[in-house]
Amino acid sequence: MTMSPHEVQAYVLTYLEALDCQIMERSPAHVTVKLSPEADKALTNRPYYWGFVERTGAPADTMSFTFIFDPDSYQQAIEAAEAKAAQASPNAAETNGVTNGSPQGEPPKETILGRYFGITPSLPQLGPGRILREEVVYGSRRLQQIFGAAREGGAFVNLFEQAAKRQLRATAPAVYEPWLGVCFKVEFACDLKREELHFLGISLRSGEIIEKFGTKLNRRDLSPRLAENMHVQTAKISLFDAGAALESHLTNRLLELDYSWAEKAQERLDLELDVLDTYYEAVLREDTPEVESPVNIASDTENIHSNRTPPAPLKKVLDITNAKPIGADVELAAEAAVQVDSETDAEEEKAKQAVIDREAMKLQYETRRTEMIWQYEPKVKVTAISSGMFHLR
Repeated sequence: MTMSPHEVQAYVLTYLEALDCQIMERSPAHVTVKLSPEADKALTNRPYYWGFVERTGAPADTMSFTFIFDPDSYQQAIEAAEAKAAQASPNAAETNGVTNGSPQGEPPKETILGRYFGITPSLPQLGPGRILREEVVYGSRRLQQIFGAAREGGAFVNLFEQAAKRQLRATAPAVYEPWLGVCFKVEFACDLKREELHFLGISLRSGEIIEKFGTKLNRRDLSPRLAENMHVQTAKISLFDAGAALESHLTNRLLELDYSWAEKAQERLDLELDVLDTYYEAVLREDTPEVESPVNIASDTENIHSNRTPPAPLKKVLDITNAKPIGADVELAAEAAVQVDSETDAEEEKAKQAVIDREAMKLQYETRRTEMIWQYEPKVKVTAISSGMFHLR
């Protein structure tokens, strides 16, 4: 799923207008806005500043942004405006003397910290008076932040249909019928992915379920304020039972769909797993030399020493012809023992390394298999992304 620059702009403007932000400049490629206190708290991440404002009661100075939705078109418009201004008046920049939206030579505006603590901000000023510029395109950090703020702030709403003017003058109050509306996101996922939105509504009086509940709401004037001369009926169905009824209704609708895509995805998964198993089969079936433990080596050494026969008594040196000194025999035996030990250690290290390599290859095989199952296995995921109580006439 992706969004065009026009769709991103429409979404961001809807969010800004819902939070009563002040639109200062607007074009098809950008919008310059001064945030409202609620939007500033949600988007600027300044908890210490807002804590200071709430503790002292000082007037809040929110930040301003220029959100660019189409960078190429915006840059072309800027270059065209600069070229037009240069042709009209080459010295316009010098005569106007505008820098960062404020005329040169003017003293910096008084800030909250300067008013209470006498702190003089250094130039250039980096406070709320400066207009920050950001590109807001699909996938950008700022757009993801707006998505999160809208999801958190609008996860649940409580709205009332506004009555006509003649109802305000009527003698008998009008009656509201409570409805529970839930917007479900359904994800059909394998190595491919498709998403659907299902906005369902259920009456808490009669239990009637309406699909495409948003179409019913679009034709009505809704407000979070209860209108005068209106009466809210008591619900007969609890929210828990109403939510369960909507989930059951959506499940029955999903069972009626064609799931041939899931069968094809399972076939692709089986094929990929067969290729993976064939690739690792030869490696995993190799024989690994066994490594002798130090206990076994010590026992073998003891057996060798116990089976060794004691040497015969040495004859006197004068009776032995061409005899070698005793020290030479000891040195030769020691060198032979060292050579045997070094060969044994080399074989043990080689066997240990073979075991380590085999375990690493086995872990790699299991990881690849788990990732492939996660990627190709067909699954359907249902998530409730927003809900609300709607009191309708």
